[in-house]
Amino acid sequence: MNVNKNQIKLPLMLNFLIFSMLLNSMGVIILQLSTTISYKGLGVLESFKDIPMAIVSLLCVNWIAKTGNKKALIFALIFIMISSIALPLVEVFWFFKIWLSIVGVGFAIAKITVFSIIKNNFKDKQLASAVSSVDASFMIGIFFVNIGFGSLLTSNYAQYWKYGFWIIALLSIINVLMLRNSKIEKEQISENKKESGGWKFFLKPKLIYFFIIVFFMVFVEQSFNSWLPSFFKNNLKVNSYFALQASAFLALFSFIGRLVTSRLILRFHWFKFVLICLLFVFSILIACQVLIYYFYTDLKFLLIFIMPLIGLFLSPLFPLYNSEILNKVPKEKTHLLVSIVVVCSSLGSSVGSLYMAGIFHKNVSNFYPLFILFPLLIIFGLTFFLNKTPITYDRNQ
Repeated sequence: MNVNKNQIKLPLMLNFLIFSMLLNSMGVIILQLSTTISYKGLGVLESFKDIPMAIVSLLCVNWIAKTGNKKALIFALIFIMISSIALPLVEVFWFFKIWLSIVGVGFAIAKITVFSIIKNNFKDKQLASAVSSVDASFMIGIFFVNIGFGSLLTSNYAQYWKYGFWIIALLSIINVLMLRNSKIEKEQISENKKESGGWKFFLKPKLIYFFIIVFFMVFVEQSFNSWLPSFFKNNLKVNSYFALQASAFLALFSFIGRLVTSRLILRFHWFKFVLICLLFVFSILIACQVLIYYFYTDLKFLLIFIMPLIGLFLSPLFPLYNSEILNKVPKEKTHLLVSIVVVCSSLGSSVGSLYMAGIFHKNVSNFYPLFILFPLLIIFGLTFFLNKTPITYDRNQ
């Protein structure tokens, strides 16, 4: 039985690693295009990924229910594989917008199907552990994309940096083969068109708190993953390679944080775990802001080592919130739940990117840690309401 569970997790982990590399290549793209395009323009670029992601996540629920999780996931992989192969061959800026839209659509399908597969095969704390493991692979994808592109940008082949996406396309082919040979899907393919109904269920207070938390969690994560390299380059005056390396170590610590969480959550209650992580994040952000404000001249390079440590404590939060709610929601509502999560994530990502673009455009990025602290305080307050509010449901809803 354990072998089967591991066989289920492995292709899902590779899938999230692939989409992580695609989604989080934005940090590289921003660095490479910032010499010719304003930060204000680059801030809008992320919307081309997030808006299609939000729209498709709602429209594809019935299609996924009829097609089945595995077939839909394979379709998403083939979709992004073809676009990633084409990206280096098209030498115009507008294709980045099309490519990001394709990535957004693919990830919307992938997230709904992956979380549905986990819901169908895991329960309770094992579900929380599986979510943390899959999300851990998402963070290691960020590490790989920053290390890989950082090395490429400092080599003699820097002008060919877009060809790095061919490696991601190759991984997509491997993932398709793994999924085709797997036996991860056992749920019955739905023929009931009413399955996507029951919107009233998602208006329950606990779920509303959760959706707001998802919005701000992605808001915060996007502020780090896409904009930390620019912060290091602009404020600490390091080159692109070291800026990406610092961001890569943020991802590495995030991977470690989620991997450790997948083990510790089997022993500890999620609420206490979340509070401890948030307090550590607050402490690190405040320490970084103090360094910037009072000791910038002498100790600014300490930020390169301190800021990535946030990943250890920030990364466990999202899977912990997700698993808490996923455990409470009936299987037949999983597709719709995750689609709403994708919408909230997309909105959080777009708004977060515009928020950070405005900060850099107005030249107030020396308050970067402080600006990130504000949405985290909202998350902190809502966590208490999320924990205290019960969720009840009627099967007929």
